[in-house]
Amino acid sequence: MAENGYADLEKQMLLLHDHQEKHFMSSEIVRDIIIGVSDGLTVPFALAAGLSGAEVTSSIILIAGIAEVAAGAISMGLGGYLAAKSEADHYVRELKREQDEIIAVPDTEAAEVAEILAQYGVQPHEYGPVVNALRRNPQAWVDFMMKFELGLEKPDPMRALQSALTIAISYIMGGLVPLLPYMIIPVAKEAVIASVVLTIVALLIFGFAKGYFTGSQPFKSAIQTAFIGAIASAAAYSIAKAFRA
Repeated sequence: MAENGYADLEKQMLLLHDHQEKHFMSSEIVRDIIIGVSDGLTVPFALAAGLSGAEVTSSIILIAGIAEVAAGAISMGLGGYLAAKSEADHYVRELKREQDEIIAVPDTEAAEVAEILAQYGVQPHEYGPVVNALRRNPQAWVDFMMKFELGLEKPDPMRALQSALTIAISYIMGGLVPLLPYMIIPVAKEAVIASVVLTIVALLIFGFAKGYFTGSQPFKSAIQTAFIGAIASAAAYSIAKAFRA
């Protein structure tokens, strides 16, 4: 009876783990892309607009913009790496704590298992054999506590590097959009107009895609994203104009 109960629970845990892991990974990658592209479109856009307001040449704006994109990609990528590394370190600390607790206070941990199962509507006569089965299998017991008590999934060992590269590449892709006109148009006053149009369109498309993939309202997200980018560039342009005057 105990073994059958544990086998059924283990099967359900594996199915739930597979579902959560796939969802977790896809959501993390989407989040990294959103972070990178969003900042990549907005920051170089505001910088280019500000320098245009200061009436410098297209070549200077382009050089400054490329330097900012490079520095921003490195900074954002490093931030993503450290964030993912911190999550991995947190998982290891909690894993060690759970391993220690099932040895030091097994009765308390067993009571927590019973409480968790009871929250899912499992009756005492049903979860009793499962609790006993888990106590005989320390590794499964720890896995159960990590997933169902703490809600933690074992992180991918490549997650930190993946996050860094995803954010950095996304930042570069977004950052090059507002700079493209300055690569083609030598006159800064003309290039800034083309940059504004191109970037606003890119922000609308990106905002729509962000809303679609995150489950929010795509059109509302598109307008909000474009509005934020427009405000940032307008502020930078106005400040530069004011100091120029």
